[in-house]
Amino acid sequence: KIMYVAMNRFKIAPGKEEAFEAIWRNRQSNLAEVPGFQQFHLLRGESNEDFTLFATHVIWETEQYFNDWSTSDHFKKSHARAGGASTEGMYLGRPNFEGFTAVLAE
Repeated sequence: KIMYVAMNRFKIAPGKEEAFEAIWRNRQSNLAEVPGFQQFHLLRGESNEDFTLFATHVIWETEQYFNDWSTSDHFKKSHARAGGASTEGMYLGRPNFEGFTAVLAE
């Protein structure tokens, strides 16, 4: 079975971690309704004095399903609400996107 993993890595300013997590917890997600969507995870990584690393890890049936979603109205609406005054000073740079197609799954 084909699987595509779409990941975004975020560097979040120290002290802003809880607010960042709250944005994701409180968002209106329609992913479960999107064809090809399988799972979503928000992952919290290591912290240092400069930032805390987070990643979104989204599993899609295929890369085409991901591409279809990323150009959809669902995508535009969900990402239009991602900013705002409450996020000022939160993000240290833009998210870093990484996409992977599974070549082996056990």
